Amino acid sequence: MFGPHRPALLALMLLAFPAIATAQEGPPDGSTPDEQAVIASDPPYKVQNLKLANLPKGHRAPVRLFNNRNLDGWDSWLGYTDPRDTYGQPTAKPIGLNHDTTGVFGVVKEEGRPAIYASGRIWGGLITKRSYRDYHLHLQFKWGQNAWFPMPRNNGVLYHSHGAYGAFFGTWMSALEFEIVPKSVGMLLTVGDSKGTHSFRTVDWRVGANVEVGRDPSIAYPFRRFMLGGRLGPIQMPAFNVDAGIDAERPLGEWNTLDIYVLGDRAIHVVNGIPVMAASGFTTTDEKGAKRPLLEGRIQLQSEGAETYFRDITITPISRLPQIAIIGG
Repeated sequence: MFGPHRPALLALMLLAFPAIATAQEGPPDGSTPDEQAVIASDPPYKVQNLKLANLPKGHRAPVRLFNNRNLDGWDSWLGYTDPRDTYGQPTAKPIGLNHDTTGVFGVVKEEGRPAIYASGRIWGGLITKRSYRDYHLHLQFKWGQNAWFPMPRNNGVLYHSHGAYGAFFGTWMSALEFEIVPKSVGMLLTVGDSKGTHSFRTVDWRVGANVEVGRDPSIAYPFRRFMLGGRLGPIQMPAFNVDAGIDAERPLGEWNTLDIYVLGDRAIHVVNGIPVMAASGFTTTDEKGAKRPLLEGRIQLQSEGAETYFRDITITPISRLPQIAIIGG
């Protein structure tokens, strides 16, 4: 998903999508007093070696969301034919629901096994038909060879997806996002509703969450990483994302295992067995503007600029979350 993950990524995004830097004034970069005030009390980030403990046991066998044959059980929603229109001023409507005529999503054999392929050429989401709550979502992803824009590879798994198709810039449903971008796999973003506009600054950031954070000035604004025991603060504009606690991604071309544990309004993100994010207090706003807990939703796999493969996608009901512990702590 679009977001100021790192300074280099932001610079390349502005190169690829100049409308962001002009008509939309660009994403927050910490250059204003208001943006600095939001993060003023964040403690310094300290690297932590974390592990999962007391893993929940599912009361039922895992359910396969991908049957290894076709995309039964999934819908597709595609944004604009030219992805540059996503954050620009489009002259046509999004491609829309279940009208994937160019193979943006498909089932392929990768390394001899079935996988869901997301081309990245056109941006959109592959969305479960069902809504889920209180679960352990397990899957693997691997980058393909091609990236189609002058920006780092980008993808994501969006959960608790709800509301209108394409609410966010005509392309994705409102949701919480487990970000998949190099060096930041497991970052948490809140995905809002652009209300039919194409101004980054006027998005209705209707989805909220709280994360314990530490300040890391080596990454882009809001300079926040997940840090167990850090300052508990909300993800909201202008600080609408928190980076993963550490980079746990494997080298390009290798499979990575992702796990998302969700219970009520809380979640834990795990990358290759390492917990990199814990969040709580999920909320959304309804059409009348009332805030309510966000406890369930559909799951979206993104297509966003780079070839990506997904496989071994299962979901298991759980009644409690695992614990996160500091190794040696």
